[in-house]
Amino acid sequence: MTQRNLFQRVRALEPEAQGVLAAYLCERLLPNYDLFAKQFEVGDSKVLRGMLNAIWDKFATGKGANWERWQEKLEAVTPSELDYDVLGVYPAIAASTALSSLAQGLADRETAPFLDVAKISQGSVAHYLELGECADIEDSAARAEAIDTHELMAYEVATQEAMIEFLEQTGAVTRELVRDVRQIAREEGHSNLGL
Repeated sequence: MTQRNLFQRVRALEPEAQGVLAAYLCERLLPNYDLFAKQFEVGDSKVLRGMLNAIWDKFATGKGANWERWQEKLEAVTPSELDYDVLGVYPAIAASTALSSLAQGLADRETAPFLDVAKISQGSVAHYLELGECADIEDSAARAEAIDTHELMAYEVATQEAMIEFLEQTGAVTRELVRDVRQIAREEGHSNLGL
């Protein structure tokens, strides 16, 4: 399936299901931030975890949060690529950016930011490969092909497809569905980069 078709399927989901998908993808991005924060003793993973917990609670119970305040806390702990000349900073930034997009979508009651999370998640895999394993491929078309066909990208796309299919088949978002999706993400035991 092409990315375009995948993103069309995301758009076709009910708004709450799009949000749950975005939360699931953020859950898979979070370990990338955790690893960077621990390795360089910077940031605060508790802020991202707290924000994501508040988002899960929103979907499970309808209970809102002060998304603007969460955004401020998140911005304060988001690393900058200007301060760290290491590959790990980019997945950490992607985790923060995805979480920020998800919270913005909730605050604005818009679904476009939920789709952005899916794009950020795939983009973080592409960027990781582009700067890592595929960095020595000089021809840009060959590098793009190597990234698109890499097992890590295939796994990312397949994981998104599987969750979209699950959400398409389940119907309404319920407290139980939110609990199940959250549990699925945590049981995977690794990030979208396989870390």
